[in-house]
Amino acid sequence: MENYKLVLPEHLNQFGYLFGGNLLKWVDEIAWIAATLDFPGCKFVTIGMDRVEFRKSVREGSILKFLVERAKIGKTSVQYAVNVLNEDVQSGDVNVVFSTNVTFVCVDDEGNKAEIIQ
Repeated sequence: MENYKLVLPEHLNQFGYLFGGNLLKWVDEIAWIAATLDFPGCKFVTIGMDRVEFRKSVREGSILKFLVERAKIGKTSVQYAVNVLNEDVQSGDVNVVFSTNVTFVCVDDEGNKAEIIQ
């Protein structure tokens, strides 16, 4: 799955760069959307991200590209690889600003692990 996000002033920290918490929120949300679309009827909750390392700073006005791909599937959990790219619209240069694996578990109405419906 591919998605985009425009970095606006309200997404910046006190130094004028993208606040890392906003990026983590977007990564979680976009990966969750991918899981939900892949497995309709399943209720997913995030149980982890394998690595949090911000590789490049991001400025206001940047258009971030989110690439989400299913990496692993188990009986009750699924993992997605997420890569976040920043393409400079002037030069065409592309930089990876963040990448991680997000793992979700399927839960029932009581919050207990449930088998993924395929």
